[in-house]
Amino acid sequence: MSDFNEANTVESLVRDLLAGGVTHHTAAGPGLARRNGKLAGLGWHYLSAANVPRQPHEVFVEAWVRDALIRLNPEIAAVPDRADEVLYKLRAIVLAVRSDGLIRANEESTAWLRGERSMPFGPNHEHTTVRLLDFDDLENNHYVVTNQFTFRAGRAEKRADLVLLVNGLPLVVIEAKTPVRKAVSWFDGAVQIHDDYEVNVPELFVANVFSVATEGKELMYGSIRAPIKVWGPWRGDDEAAPGDLVGVKAAVEGLLRPAVVLDILAHFTLFATDNKKRRIKVVSRYQQYDAVNLIVQRVLAGKPRKGLIWHFQGSGKSLLMVFAAQKLRLEPALHNPTVLIVVDRIDLDAQISSTFHASDVPNLVKAETRAELMRLLKQDTRKIIITTIFRFGEAEGVLNDRGNIIVLVDEAHRTQEGDLGIKMRAALPNAFLFGLTGTPINRRDRNTFYTFGAAEDPRGYMSRYGFEESIRDGATLKLHFEPRLVDLHIDKAAIDQAYAELTGSLSDLDRDNLAKAAARMAVLVKVPERVQKICADIARHYQDVVAPNGFKGMVVTFDQECCLLYKAELDKLLPPEATEVVISATGSDPRFKRYDRSRDEEEKLLDRFRDAGDPLKLLVVTAKLLTGFDAPILQAMYLDKPLRNHTLVQAICRTNRTYGDKKTHGIIVDYLGVFDDVAKALEFDENGFRSVVSNIAGLKDQIAEAVQKCLVFFAGCDRTQTGYEGLMAAQECLPNNDVRDAFAATYSVLARLWEAISPDPMLLAFAAEYRWLTQIYVSVQPTSGTGRLLWHALGAKTIELIHENVHVENIHDDLETLVLDAGLVEAVLSGDPKRKSKELEMKIVARLRKHMRNPRYKKLSERLEDLKERHERGQIQSIAFLKELLKLAEELVATEKEAPPEEDEDRGKAALTELFQQVKNDRTPVIVANVVKAIDEIVRLVRFPGWQHTSAGEREVKKALRKTLLGFQLHQDPELFDRAYGYIRQYY
Repeated sequence: MSDFNEANTVESLVRDLLAGGVTHHTAAGPGLARRNGKLAGLGWHYLSAANVPRQPHEVFVEAWVRDALIRLNPEIAAVPDRADEVLYKLRAIVLAVRSDGLIRANEESTAWLRGERSMPFGPNHEHTTVRLLDFDDLENNHYVVTNQFTFRAGRAEKRADLVLLVNGLPLVVIEAKTPVRKAVSWFDGAVQIHDDYEVNVPELFVANVFSVATEGKELMYGSIRAPIKVWGPWRGDDEAAPGDLVGVKAAVEGLLRPAVVLDILAHFTLFATDNKKRRIKVVSRYQQYDAVNLIVQRVLAGKPRKGLIWHFQGSGKSLLMVFAAQKLRLEPALHNPTVLIVVDRIDLDAQISSTFHASDVPNLVKAETRAELMRLLKQDTRKIIITTIFRFGEAEGVLNDRGNIIVLVDEAHRTQEGDLGIKMRAALPNAFLFGLTGTPINRRDRNTFYTFGAAEDPRGYMSRYGFEESIRDGATLKLHFEPRLVDLHIDKAAIDQAYAELTGSLSDLDRDNLAKAAARMAVLVKVPERVQKICADIARHYQDVVAPNGFKGMVVTFDQECCLLYKAELDKLLPPEATEVVISATGSDPRFKRYDRSRDEEEKLLDRFRDAGDPLKLLVVTAKLLTGFDAPILQAMYLDKPLRNHTLVQAICRTNRTYGDKKTHGIIVDYLGVFDDVAKALEFDENGFRSVVSNIAGLKDQIAEAVQKCLVFFAGCDRTQTGYEGLMAAQECLPNNDVRDAFAATYSVLARLWEAISPDPMLLAFAAEYRWLTQIYVSVQPTSGTGRLLWHALGAKTIELIHENVHVENIHDDLETLVLDAGLVEAVLSGDPKRKSKELEMKIVARLRKHMRNPRYKKLSERLEDLKERHERGQIQSIAFLKELLKLAEELVATEKEAPPEEDEDRGKAALTELFQQVKNDRTPVIVANVVKAIDEIVRLVRFPGWQHTSAGEREVKKALRKTLLGFQLHQDPELFDRAYGYIRQYY
């Protein structure tokens, strides 16, 4: 019976889907692959790596590139030697990748691939465009899929599982992983591409469009240097999450068609500058790709002349508009169209403009005034114009009646149904109108579906990407609601009535009554005792739940005066620099003047909030920043304002952006009971929303069962037994990789629940079991970090629990004695080899953990994992396993002896220096060398051998670090303390 492995399952499946089976052994000419007149697979020719005419150090298949240059460029066909001049330019980009960086090299290469570069090949040396690819006629290109593609750069040699070559240029790299090992996932393939291939052989990725990783369950893709957390899936319409080879087959057939790969290269790739002035590459997600192509198809067809794109908050609508504008402007059949981007707020205008400007989109203008907008439209400007709906306010009559004007309206649910929307339509009578929204309104008096939905679209929208899809794909996070009932001696009936009136249907509410209700509500929410209690709860919740993981929060208050009241109260509980008020300072009240900021000043403040190292932790707002504000570091919203309908949903979705591995959900702390109104805001899709907005109480009900599921693995194990014996007994309940991976998956569910609920007192009942399970989890965690989805990093609150409450007995590490005493070997072998193996394995793991980040020990760590796997599969017997372990232990001791004793501590000083360089700013003029020197000296003074494994040792070192940071006025940043302590624990 043959085994399943990555080569004969996933790799072969993808190859056969692309090429229709392995039948091609010689290079075919240009055109899609066909067999018996029908398309073979997706149209790729299969060619084994041995039959691809290139040397291992060559990135391109130069013979095929030369053929394409001659085939696609008449000027080069006339003088074929000109192809060598182009190849020289392409080789120069490859040669410069290590000095210029991969992003810059890929950007320049992309410009060549898109036909944006020229050479003096015309009459009188005039420049003519050089075409490397034919985007209009697919049959003019040469498509090859090859496997085990070896590339060598200097001493580094890497072998990619599958590579897709178009005209000899490697556009896609695919890494396949085995589908039959639980600890291995697509993530491991992505890590291999991102951390290994792109770093060690960047030349291979100079022409890369995107890369793909799959283990036969999920297929994910991402652009060069994109963090793995932003890699995404590719799905078809209404397709369930894959989970098996059938799902992967659908993803391959959608993403890796020649037409789709070239479309993504030509129209769905952006190079942008992030807020840290770094160059990044962005490739569209599948929902953006599908929606943009639906818009383009509708415009090319000429009807219907409108459509609604309903994509959930945070799923990338700003970028969708960039891709749409880019593709519409490049479409020859549209004869140089005008694309108008219309937003309904100044802050959205700033956000959209910055997205477009950061992406270097050509032919972009911004209509800052009504007069400027009218001038641009009357003068028939053929560009991308960004403006707000309000600038149509004075438009009278027709401004431009051209039919190739395409209007993309962002947040199409708010001002589009009124007079401004009517004026805009009258000014542009023949324009196409596409509305984009995350929260459409479905009411008789205001209805987004009626305003933008085409009659031809059966459900009212042309593209939908809902709550469930967004969370399933990892584009956004779940939201946890935590209701807080503020129990005070005030008229609860009055506050309930006022709240109900404020959040009721405005159409039936007299304006005077609304004003009275608002005034009554304002008095009730500002009761001093109530403000004090809420601010105390906010400070406590932020410090206990949000700050430990390095996130930030937003406080939403009833009105501008409330902002000041809450700020004053929070300043008594937190450092003043930890909070800041952001309001539109109106009126003559002098108290608000200090918050009257220019747009540049406000943007600088918000950039400080987005910076993890800045002491600003909480923003206090009332109306600003509830829509359009994007800060992934924001996790918690403290809501003390009655919001309704789409405004409520938009506001709470400020917290749902992804941010690193530790952010698993957004948190809404609700002081007014808005949870039910969330569902009301989306009555037509209540079930979908309720499935992702989970009440924290529901999570508490799951914790007992989650603990029991973990303990099932240790039935019959005495959990009161401590020390070596207790740990070994527990580990024996997890005898092989399959059982360990099953335990890891079960524990991961428990750990996520724990992080979400902590520090709720109800967890105390389960604390002992959780501590015990966490220690077992850490003790069997693979040292080489394989299977990174299951073997996840522990959350900050779990680590804190372990550090504070667990006293680990100091195990006397006699590894060196055991290894070096040759006479001991026979004695060991004559005893119980299985038991002695276990003991030795644990000691090696403990020693390797001390050097986890030191590359010198990486191979030893990988060898240990391989050795354990072979032993568990029965490929080597106990005595041979022990002998191999002894050999590995000798090498470990020898490696430690070769390393200078100060090496780790020097690495520690270097890591600390880098850390403090990052946090240094104008307000903390700290001499970094002095800080590091002071920390280094005091830690050396208080530490002792094995201090990391004792409560007393950790306590003393933490105290010394706090004292040192206090001396330099750096004690108020918890993240800085945590990171510095982490380095000390690792290197000292």
